[in-house]
Amino acid sequence: MSGARLILQADDFGMCDAVNDGIVAAFRAGTLTQASVMVPCPGFEGAAALAREHAIPVGVHGTLTCEWDFLRWGPLTDGASLTETDGTQHRTVEGAVEALDSGEAGAELIAQHTRLGAAGLTPVYIDCHMGPTSRDAACRETGLPFLYPMIDASLHFDSIAMISPLPAAEKKPWLLDRIAGFRSGTHLIVTHPAVDTPELREITRRDNENYEWAEPNRTSDLAVLLDPQVPRAIEAAGVELITAADV
Repeated sequence: MSGARLILQADDFGMCDAVNDGIVAAFRAGTLTQASVMVPCPGFEGAAALAREHAIPVGVHGTLTCEWDFLRWGPLTDGASLTETDGTQHRTVEGAVEALDSGEAGAELIAQHTRLGAAGLTPVYIDCHMGPTSRDAACRETGLPFLYPMIDASLHFDSIAMISPLPAAEKKPWLLDRIAGFRSGTHLIVTHPAVDTPELREITRRDNENYEWAEPNRTSDLAVLLDPQVPRAIEAAGVELITAADV
């Protein structure tokens, strides 16, 4: 063994069916080790059922924003600062940061944690969707660690990287090189897989600045995670696949 330990994480479990199906496919392929769940989203119940069925380790993907044009969701709680005028969550990080009341945001994240538990799942960490989150209060109330190095309750990683923004053609060689280069320590790689469906392609306008995150980044992430070279590379490098519960 190389002494390296790796979490391969999928974000946005529960956002929609296309994302749910992509995450399950990658988990069954033996690449993904955990998934961050978006509890307020339309696909949450489906994600929870799939996580139970396949024993997928999960965390709370603290969700205080909703960036899409045609796929909208609101908070679980009724804090006035949590929504725009249409009752759905803020479209941008900047808008959320400006508007959010920290107490209301913390209560919302705790409600998301509670709903995940009520669905029969035991989250092992908290992280954030797009950025803004009252992570201190949520971690303090739930006793869970925060995934990223931002607060005292954060987990420690020797490296953190995200594959999703890379050009599609560069993703596989990048991932294989990174796996081969691990020598020791604990590492995190974040992905956003989804299957290519009309649902995924239609969640937002093509001229939306986030469109790359709607379909292209996700389907190309899934293609890499389903490539049989990836689990072979992990085995050949002697890298141990783990979850946040092991950190």
